[in-house]
Amino acid sequence: MIQIDQLTYCYPDHPTPCLAEIDLTIDAGSFTLIMGPSGSGKSTLLRCLNGLVPHFSGGEIAGRVRVLGEDPLRVGPRVMSRHVGMVFQSPEAQFVLDRVEDEIAFALEHAGLPRAEMRLRVEEVLDLLDLAPLRDRELRTLSGGERQRVAIAAALALRPTILALDEPTSQLDPQSAEDVLQALVRLNSDLGLTVVLVEHRVERVLPFVDQVVVFDAAGHVRSGPPRDILPEVELCPPVVEVARAYGWSPLPLSVKEARRFAAKITPTPQAAPSANPVATGEPYLRITALEAGYEAKAVLHNLDLNVWPGEIVVLMGRNGVGKSTLLRCIVGLLRPQRGNIWIRGQNNRGRSVAAISRELACLPQESDSLLFADSVAEELRVTLRNHGQTENGQVQTLLGQLGLERLSARYPRDLSVGERQRVALGAITVTQPGGLLLDEPTRGLDYAAKTALANLLRQWRNQGAAIMLVTHDVEFSATIADRVLVLGRGGLVADGPPQSVLANSPLFAPQVARLFPGSGWLTVADALAFRPAQ
Repeated sequence: MIQIDQLTYCYPDHPTPCLAEIDLTIDAGSFTLIMGPSGSGKSTLLRCLNGLVPHFSGGEIAGRVRVLGEDPLRVGPRVMSRHVGMVFQSPEAQFVLDRVEDEIAFALEHAGLPRAEMRLRVEEVLDLLDLAPLRDRELRTLSGGERQRVAIAAALALRPTILALDEPTSQLDPQSAEDVLQALVRLNSDLGLTVVLVEHRVERVLPFVDQVVVFDAAGHVRSGPPRDILPEVELCPPVVEVARAYGWSPLPLSVKEARRFAAKITPTPQAAPSANPVATGEPYLRITALEAGYEAKAVLHNLDLNVWPGEIVVLMGRNGVGKSTLLRCIVGLLRPQRGNIWIRGQNNRGRSVAAISRELACLPQESDSLLFADSVAEELRVTLRNHGQTENGQVQTLLGQLGLERLSARYPRDLSVGERQRVALGAITVTQPGGLLLDEPTRGLDYAAKTALANLLRQWRNQGAAIMLVTHDVEFSATIADRVLVLGRGGLVADGPPQSVLANSPLFAPQVARLFPGSGWLTVADALAFRPAQ
């Protein structure tokens, strides 16, 4: 199906190859996972399959690529789009129309399909991805996860032979991610669709794949069955790391496979967490009786919420319940219909977005909206100048903490999504605000980058910052949270320490909690630190 021989590619004006002498074979009907560090070339490889590299990006390419016998370098994206459906990391970048159903039908119209066939295909993908209730909605009113499902539906409607997906679950809640992956598995097994998928949240995808392709930082790859490749990969999903530490064989790839090993272990339960010691005095962020929504339709109802200095609060919930809407209200981008928001004891009513952002910086889901300077370092300096601050070495220090030092002179929009995410985080935190709001901050980040981010957030928390994260990444939440909030359609449905909120949740429980129920363990560190003596 896909044959790549000695593929080497350099982006324009980049002396170092992004892809270096890659040899790879992907069989027809396979389900292939591509994993590796942020910026290692995974997305670039996907773009080689449909000719976007180099026809759209330019640069220098060498080697041989064959997809269904076609040469993408010769025939280009116009021909390859008939065979390879592509879903990008940022779904907003591939939308053309304003309405959900129109967007899904757009490519079918250009392919010249008969009207009856178009209607059938649109109905199929709307049902397959649970989008029928949203068919008449405008895309701008959808949550990030809902837009991600629309992008997948638009690609599937063309019924490609190969579906190439770049982090298709990065903005989906666990249940929606499971539904999308199960839909892909059905298409793969029942219709023979070849799926090539790039993903950093490997724990979601690993049970379904039959081939893993692992990139290293230099753009080299190795590939093979998961059980052959993962023992050589340093950072893996929690269940695989626990299995390697305990010496379980054959290596389990899912919680279901690992349960027969875990059943033989009697965990040492952790002590019940004490009450949050930082919840005293005046909250840094205080919200009372908040109602907000769009076009007279309320999304948030009678919401009360507090975040204190020196704590990290994680806000979770299904796609579309209003998590990002809440952040927009807090920073002044959306006017609440009712209720009040206080930051450091001052009511937000009537304050400008700029004034609010000096005290409570916000990283949006679409981090590209914050990037407009000519270099990574300049992005941070622009923020300092806008806030009337002078640079005293904090730019280089923060770039080092974010793992961006080597990229300081690069143009931000030329970077990978994960790297752009870290640049945007640096741009909002370089002024050292007292509070942070982060919307899906682990989008595009590999395991090592997540670990570095967690360490940095703990450092800021210990210095007294009030931090609230909105995320669907349950494994990261288990690692970083002091307190977990779960937002439902009726308001907050849970508020407490992660051991009590996450451990017993059928939707948001991390892998270790599902593997050792009742233990209070949430992370790999828990499973190794509290395991019984051998």
